[in-house]
Amino acid sequence: MFPNRLKTRRICVMSRNQVVAALSGLIVICLSVQSLRAATPTTYCRFQAGDRVAYGIVEGEHVRELAGSLFGDFSKTNKMHVLKEVTLLVPSEPSHVFAMAGNYKSHLGGGTTTKTITTTTTIVNDPKTGKTTTATKTTEEVRVSGKIPPKFQIPQPFFKSPSCLVRHEGNIVIPRGAEEVHYEAEMVIVIGREAANVSQQDALDYVLGVTIGNDVSARRWQKSDVQWWRAKGADTFGPCGPFIVSGVNYDDLLLQLRLNGTTVQKERTSQLIHGVAETVASISQHITLRAGDLIFTGTSGTTDSIQPGDEIEVELEGVGILRNRVVADQ
Repeated sequence: MFPNRLKTRRICVMSRNQVVAALSGLIVICLSVQSLRAATPTTYCRFQAGDRVAYGIVEGEHVRELAGSLFGDFSKTNKMHVLKEVTLLVPSEPSHVFAMAGNYKSHLGGGTTTKTITTTTTIVNDPKTGKTTTATKTTEEVRVSGKIPPKFQIPQPFFKSPSCLVRHEGNIVIPRGAEEVHYEAEMVIVIGREAANVSQQDALDYVLGVTIGNDVSARRWQKSDVQWWRAKGADTFGPCGPFIVSGVNYDDLLLQLRLNGTTVQKERTSQLIHGVAETVASISQHITLRAGDLIFTGTSGTTDSIQPGDEIEVELEGVGILRNRVVADQ
């Protein structure tokens, strides 16, 4: 026992410089862990279980209920819900809902479209078994070259009515008199705290995360009306959800829309003309953004009409799938 005690004492004897160095290393390790946690994607939701409505953090096939509001003071609880047994609601209760017009070159028309397909093969050798495994990943990127019309060289947001929002698995109702009602797959910014006059450099500090949206649009009304109040703001014209995800690269996510199982829109958010930070900063110069506000960031390519009976799925890489069915107004 005695030799071990001596050994222990020798380890504990440290000079002042050694102590400082050890503590500095510990601080670096702690900061690294905190940074890693900040960069790890976290999935939030707003849900209903029975008569209760609450916010939660998605953990695998379960939702951990939060005490308080996701946009204020909250804490984790030990109350768990089975994800498939709760009703997923629109993920926030916004004061404002904005949407960006003409924010993809491919939606503005004109220019030249270039498609790049990249195949990456990874070979891994297992030193224990001697076996070699091969994994192949194919990515597709579409870029549109050409000039951006002058008015779209600056962000062009417009209002959607908060009452147009509809949850995941809710119905899109085509109003009587509406013609040429189109889908529009969009990434949606979720504001985490009040933002007024923020710089582009600081803008992401005010973003909680992103969710998925479908900026349903009645093209006839859009062309004939002075404002887009009903063309894009009619009830159920804003499917949104089901999750808010933070800690992902908002500027390079694959966004696609499937109509009755067929992919009809597909583009990466790297092709946005005005990205997340610029969009938030620009709007905040004139209108104070509140916690929970939503900003639809624009749609890509061409769109087409939807009909009663259609099923629409909008998928955003790393975030999830927003699914809605189309019905006629009764």
